[in-house]
Amino acid sequence: MPLSKIIAILAADIGLDAESVGLNAIERAVKYRMTAHHLRGMEEYHALVCDSVKERAELVETVVVSETWFFRHPDAFTALKVIAAKHRTSSRPLRVLSVPCATGEEPYSIAMALTEAGLCQTHFEIDGADISARALAIARTGVFGRNSFRGSDLSWRENFFTRHDSVYRLSPQVISSVAFHQWNLLTNKFAAGKDHYDVVFCRNVLIYFDLVTQNQVIVKLGELLAPNGTLFVGPAEPGLLVRHGYASAGFPQAFAFVKAPIPDRVVVKPKKPAVKPPVSLLAARPRPPVILPKPVAAQKPANAVANLDAASRLADEGDLIQAVKMCETVLREQGASAGAYYLLGLVKDGGGKSREANEYYRKTIYLEPNHYEALMHLALLTEKAGDPRGAKVFKERAIRIKATANQK
Repeated sequence: MPLSKIIAILAADIGLDAESVGLNAIERAVKYRMTAHHLRGMEEYHALVCDSVKERAELVETVVVSETWFFRHPDAFTALKVIAAKHRTSSRPLRVLSVPCATGEEPYSIAMALTEAGLCQTHFEIDGADISARALAIARTGVFGRNSFRGSDLSWRENFFTRHDSVYRLSPQVISSVAFHQWNLLTNKFAAGKDHYDVVFCRNVLIYFDLVTQNQVIVKLGELLAPNGTLFVGPAEPGLLVRHGYASAGFPQAFAFVKAPIPDRVVVKPKKPAVKPPVSLLAARPRPPVILPKPVAAQKPANAVANLDAASRLADEGDLIQAVKMCETVLREQGASAGAYYLLGLVKDGGGKSREANEYYRKTIYLEPNHYEALMHLALLTEKAGDPRGAKVFKERAIRIKATANQK
């Protein structure tokens, strides 16, 4: 079948996992490109893709639709500021990589965060890399629309942007602090000749790769990362890093990881067997009664919050099994919880179990209708399932919620 052959080309070029994006989404992208060339048969388009490097690039542009905004997952940038503060005494610049950088919101957020942390431009170097020439062209302009600004606190925007009608223009100083590159993460030429990076942002992209490509990319990122460097990933990706020997960097909800140190070999001397007291003494010793505290209704919400915080930390560290167990405990002991359902949705989403993730996200918004993150995840899953209209409903609802929150 021609479509399966085209999907194989995408997998070879960018390591795309067709199921993660959605077969319907890929088919729509192919038909869009066929229309652009006035082609009716998919066999003809397959032949064109095989013969034209330019057309393969155009198809990738159509399939890979980036969804990004400034300071996405703000806890990651709070952690970055801590890293920057520790680096102030170093004689060399802090080196940071953002991949894929899409239209520039992430690397520019990195530059603004480092500036707010007190680093001048000569004290850091930022590389933004993406396979999309179109996205990079937008990034280099430094001009952004309202959709790039989300969240309740946008006070930083006045410090770095100038408004022109309906768009915002980034300050030339921030623009000049980022070097953009059209690099393919799957080639040997990626970041060739570059020194090691102290910080790498590679968020929400590993989940779209097949297993072989995931392993290949994680190995490559490890080679690019300095020995004491920090790697930031997306909320659904920590488990992938833990399997490669990474450990949590200790920043809650930042999804930041470091290369786990190889433990020194410890020689354990055999212990002498403990001498047990005579049985008669054990039997004669009185055993105090075990008194279990009675549950207090007023403590339930506090316990639920504490357990969810602990579950989030476990998920951040890649211990997904224990995170799931803790969420299930919260649901069993405390009752329905939007926070527990959302975290379970993230775990299932990261494991490629879209149907289960969809159910948990829907339970989340049933309990908390204005849960922005759950709505955005539902939009993505619905799009992958081949329902663009349904995805649009979820996305527009989420955008309205953010807009209302920003007006307060």
